[in-house]
Amino acid sequence: MAAMRRLLALVLLIAAGVALAGVVAQRSARAPEPAPARPTGPTASAVFAGGCFWSTESAFEHMPGVVSATSGFSGGRTANPTYEQVGAGGTGHLEAVRVVYDPRQISYASLVTRFLRTIDPTDPDGQFCDQGEQYRTAIFVANAAERRAADAAKAEAARQLGAPVVTAVRPASAFYAAEDYHQDFARRNPTRYGMYRRGCGRRPSSAGVEPRGLND
Repeated sequence: MAAMRRLLALVLLIAAGVALAGVVAQRSARAPEPAPARPTGPTASAVFAGGCFWSTESAFEHMPGVVSATSGFSGGRTANPTYEQVGAGGTGHLEAVRVVYDPRQISYASLVTRFLRTIDPTDPDGQFCDQGEQYRTAIFVANAAERRAADAAKAEAARQLGAPVVTAVRPASAFYAAEDYHQDFARRNPTRYGMYRRGCGRRPSSAGVEPRGLND
């Protein structure tokens, strides 16, 4: 009788494992990777530094009209920097994200407005728990039209916040993509990223407002 019970328990355990595997497979099947936007013509790019590039990338990659968002570095002196080099300081680079978009589907001004709504533009030294040179915020502009759009968005953000917006508007410079393990980090590592975001204070409040920031 005892042997029979052990055999029955083993059969039930195997059946439960098979059922769990089926549930996991079904959940995976229901959550495919999002398809990128299909450009209707020539694309354009914009570069934003918003503190941790995981968060900035995540803020843009699901927007209609955005083709891709790539984590990397910009604004510094060192060519092809590594994450460790930028973190150690001295390169002059900021953690940044290059957003490739279809200007027929979304405007540059809309991207700038979105960017300012996902950061604390009043912090001169970094973002939330990430403080230091590489985490300062900036909008990198490639021409006079982009500078006008960035300045207008900053002015509107300052009006809404009732505080000076210190996010810099800087001339565009070389952009260097970060290592592969940083790309799509929030999507590929949702648990780890969620823990970081909550611990760092980047989690929106119940009202959907970043701490000291604008609506997300």
